[in-house]
Amino acid sequence: MTPGYDSFLLVSFGGPEHASDVMPYLRRVTAGRGIPQARLDEVAQHYYAHGGASPINERCRELLGLVGPGLEDLGLACYWGNRNWGPLLEDTLAQMRDDGRSRALAFVTSAYGGYSSCRQYQEDLARAAQRVGPRAPVVDKIRLFYNHPLWVHAWAQSATEAMHNYQSSSAAAGAASLSEPDVLFSAHSIPDVAARTSPYVEHVSEAARLVARAAGISDYQLVWQSRSGSPGAPWLGPDITEVIAISEAPGFVVVPIGFVCENLEITHDLDVEAAEVAGARGKAFVRSRAVSSSASFVQMVLSLVSERLHPDSAGPRVSLGEGGPWPDLCPDGHCPAPARPAPSQSSPSPSSPSPCSPSPRSPSPSSPTPSSPTPSSPSPSRPSQAGPDRGGLA
Repeated sequence: MTPGYDSFLLVSFGGPEHASDVMPYLRRVTAGRGIPQARLDEVAQHYYAHGGASPINERCRELLGLVGPGLEDLGLACYWGNRNWGPLLEDTLAQMRDDGRSRALAFVTSAYGGYSSCRQYQEDLARAAQRVGPRAPVVDKIRLFYNHPLWVHAWAQSATEAMHNYQSSSAAAGAASLSEPDVLFSAHSIPDVAARTSPYVEHVSEAARLVARAAGISDYQLVWQSRSGSPGAPWLGPDITEVIAISEAPGFVVVPIGFVCENLEITHDLDVEAAEVAGARGKAFVRSRAVSSSASFVQMVLSLVSERLHPDSAGPRVSLGEGGPWPDLCPDGHCPAPARPAPSQSSPSPSSPSPCSPSPRSPSPSSPTPSSPTPSSPSPSRPSQAGPDRGGLA
């Protein structure tokens, strides 16, 4: 029998919205990891340079406003909760309990399998429900969507738009040679040890392949970005800044396919740090927009909800490529947690739950192939990062 869902829960990473939020946020994200205060101070400067705010919460509000009418038509009340900053999941589940909600479908702003990008969110939801108590609503996570046709279509549109912008800017500059950029699909790096026990690399690689094919991009490279942790530990590479620093291409089109929403790792790590490396070499740099506000993405969210609400009438579940649609329940033992100290329980608990409306601020022969392989490898040239908001990963 199909469960009687009465609500929809948007789940995301969360991020600071004011300068006064930044340090409490960073301390919460890095609790128990032994990150030196000097490193937190350094990362905080990234946020202060952007007004003390990450764009991720505003992008979540925007997404809620876009999916809200369709969810209302499906008879679902709408809520939003984050892992690391307000509205926090525990507060949101408590509000849902008080509103009489009993069962919800959760859409997580992460397309790919992996501990931080999938299993940890399920652990967060279970922990929040335990703290709320026996009347907490049951929350079922919607399946991963890395190979969903509408995810691919949204990113293909974004990549095509970025390619057009690159061509337009090169034509305006009178530089015909700029017509052949390096196309870099970028996603958040993770430790090699985590990559070996999850489908993260496989999922990101397949999404990049499908998007490149749909966008008519015949040559591209998958790169990684925003590594954190010990600089001596091996993480996925190559890092995007390393690729830009040695490429002979006249410019770059960057497609941040690892993320759903704009976040600081896009607006700072790409738009500032990677763009500065390109600019220092006299290279053009164009970044495609994230897709959380695109019509195709909104349609995908509603489609994924509908397939859970009406499994008998929604038709076959759709996917592209050979992997097939991801199951509703991840396999047992899927994406185990990394070995690290348990987070502190004394983290701040900011803000309150938000309703589902904008609110005030608080390769194959027939497909394109990568220009080089993307093996798991160290990227020691990047400094250890305390971990800014990982909107598509963590």
